[in-house]
Amino acid sequence: MIRLTLSCLLAAVLLLNLPSVSAGDRVLVVLSGEGRDAGKTRPGYEFDELSQAWLIFKANGLTVEVASPQGGAIEADKYNPDEPFNAELLADAEAMQQLEDTRRIDELRGEEYAAVFVVGGKGAMFDLPGNAGLQRLLAHAWDNGALIAAVCHGPAALVDVRLADGSLLVAGRRMTGFSNKEEAVFGKKWAAEFPWLLEDALRERGAAWDEAPLMMPKLAIDGRLITGQNPYSTTAVAEAVVRGLGRTPVARAPWRDELSMALVERLRSGDIAGATAALHEDPARYHVELIGLLGYYQAQVAGEDAALLRRALQTMELAMPHMDEPQLKLGAAEAHLRLGQRAEARGLVLQVLEAAPEMGEADALLKRIDG
Repeated sequence: MIRLTLSCLLAAVLLLNLPSVSAGDRVLVVLSGEGRDAGKTRPGYEFDELSQAWLIFKANGLTVEVASPQGGAIEADKYNPDEPFNAELLADAEAMQQLEDTRRIDELRGEEYAAVFVVGGKGAMFDLPGNAGLQRLLAHAWDNGALIAAVCHGPAALVDVRLADGSLLVAGRRMTGFSNKEEAVFGKKWAAEFPWLLEDALRERGAAWDEAPLMMPKLAIDGRLITGQNPYSTTAVAEAVVRGLGRTPVARAPWRDELSMALVERLRSGDIAGATAALHEDPARYHVELIGLLGYYQAQVAGEDAALLRRALQTMELAMPHMDEPQLKLGAAEAHLRLGQRAEARGLVLQVLEAAPEMGEADALLKRIDG
């Protein structure tokens, strides 16, 4: 009897000395479980957003748990496993085990978490908004003082969340998310099946919508509500969560997508020479294709706004010396033409035709320029 009592006391002492995880250390990451075939037959969540946020949370001493509507294994959309942030998460056995066996949302309690972070991806538009368990969890987390964060399509989970007093969580709050302009360019395959466009739904429910130009980073903070516009806003959202939990984010080397977006911001602020010199000095440090495509698509949505079109053209011109892509030159030529700069447009098209004489798109554009 005495031996049993001593054993119990010893066990209790050992347990008291083990590190514990409090709600103040715990972040719940919510992922869509909709994905199939790497997004080909059904969209899922964005692995890039998950990996960047996870690494930032872990580096700052937070415990990450992962949940999805149905629990169990879930599937991300297609991603590049060689990107450093993805490769690092893929090498984390504990993280991979969690993704193979995500927790079921309706079995969790919101008061157990200091923050809830909803990852984007088009799958979030399908299985997150109508999930009653997720709405309860988010409401309870908010009412218990937690931070609520979401990025890209992730804010879809917040649209119809009602708090204990019956009010909508999003009403009157400054928010951002994947914009209508971004959806028009990048959401063509699935947007027709969405219950609503995210921007429209949030505006209709009283959110104070805020957005940056197409695919540029945007962070919106309204008290304990933190949202990011698109995948390139993920790191800002994750570090805002860390700060919101009373911690100073640890210093880290920015990933190349972050550096690329910062370079474009530098160009857009007027420092064209500085941005050009930085990219020329070390192009491998940046994601040149991202810069080129960013300018290309921003030109498509610029409409009749000459200032937006010029900035898009400058972004394409920043990438062109380091990106041998005929379509990018044609995009820049089209922008020159829309700005009334026919000589510049013609010169670019002739460069394309010299390398690819049979390119019908280039020939058609040349006829428009000369017509």
